[in-house]
Amino acid sequence: MLKADLHVHTEYSFDCGMSLESIINRCLRVGVNCVAVADHGTVAGGLKMKEIAPFKVVVGEEILTPIGEIMGLFLKETVPSGVSPEEAIAQIREQNGLVCLPHPFDYMRGINQKYQSIDELAQHVDVVEVFNARALPIPFTEKKARSFAEKHGLLCSAGSDAHTLHEIGRAYVEMPEFNSVDEFRAALAQGRINGRHSCPLVHIPSTCRSISKSLKSWGGKSS
Repeated sequence: MLKADLHVHTEYSFDCGMSLESIINRCLRVGVNCVAVADHGTVAGGLKMKEIAPFKVVVGEEILTPIGEIMGLFLKETVPSGVSPEEAIAQIREQNGLVCLPHPFDYMRGINQKYQSIDELAQHVDVVEVFNARALPIPFTEKKARSFAEKHGLLCSAGSDAHTLHEIGRAYVEMPEFNSVDEFRAALAQGRINGRHSCPLVHIPSTCRSISKSLKSWGGKSS
């Protein structure tokens, strides 16, 4: 069986400083033997991790769209940020990837339904993240995500959304081994979700890193 943390970031994300090697070492220490690397706006970290990790790695990406983030899984190329949700989904499909909605009902980071109903997306979605360790610890949002997945016959996943090492493995899916996208679907359908919420203060380091990078970028443009 796999202990799969299906939402992890690396130093390739603008708000994360974890090196690939440190992530691998932490996974081995806590018994995580499968990760989905879902960096913001790039698959570079996931592709590199897949080359060097001694365990299974799913290459993913969190893609920022006007209605919020959409996650692609089993990607080979980066989907650019800022595209419409329809275009993001189309580009994921072109790579034979899976479409996942991460933290869909989180009050701070969920799908913005002022612009598009989440039910309109359902027919284009494969997986719903029903437990995200970084989400606010409000049971209602998790129940809503699971109910949404069940209503539309979608697979359920979970992940730590780790941006720091101690977060890795705080949420994971116990699931059978897989060697293809179709096998992943079947394995996830049999999966058992486990999770504990991270302290809300975990957002501080990633927020500071994001601000720091923005200031450096702004400083470079103004010089």
